Amino acid sequence: MDNVLGTLKGLIRDVTEVGIYLLALGVVAGVLFGTGEGAGGAFYGDVVKNITGLVSSLGGQGLTGLLSLAVILYLFKR
Repeated sequence: MDNVLGTLKGLIRDVTEVGIYLLALGVVAGVLFGTGEGAGGAFYGDVVKNITGLVSSLGGQGLTGLLSLAVILYLFKR
């Protein structure tokens, strides 16, 4: 049973890592090419705008947003 849980944890960790790499790629592509339809914006969307919106909404929530951000950062550091 422990082996199955270890394998599942490893899979989740790997998928999360790939997601973070794709997020970073989306930010770089958004900065380099913009978000217009002709620039391939349909492929990576407006990642920078979404991240900015997330940070803004967390910041607007005061202490609750700060605690949420701390929990998110803690989970990513693990």
